[in-house]
Amino acid sequence: MKISRKYYNVVLGILMSLAMSFFISLILTWMNVGFVPGFFNAWLKSFIVGFIVALPIALVIFPPIKRISDRLTE
Repeated sequence: MKISRKYYNVVLGILMSLAMSFFISLILTWMNVGFVPGFFNAWLKSFIVGFIVALPIALVIFPPIKRISDRLTE
């Protein structure tokens, strides 16, 4: 399944939010509680909250960051 190119920023924002939320929540949960019973539930809760926060931020911040990056690079 291919998604129209006009949705590139949205798809990128969703995928980046998922990836970043996944790894950051996993590492921070592990650092704060360790691999203890209930780790998966604690991590899943952190991941969901992180994704809910990260997605709108990524969708809003990506276009201006892309413009800045385009200006700074050749």
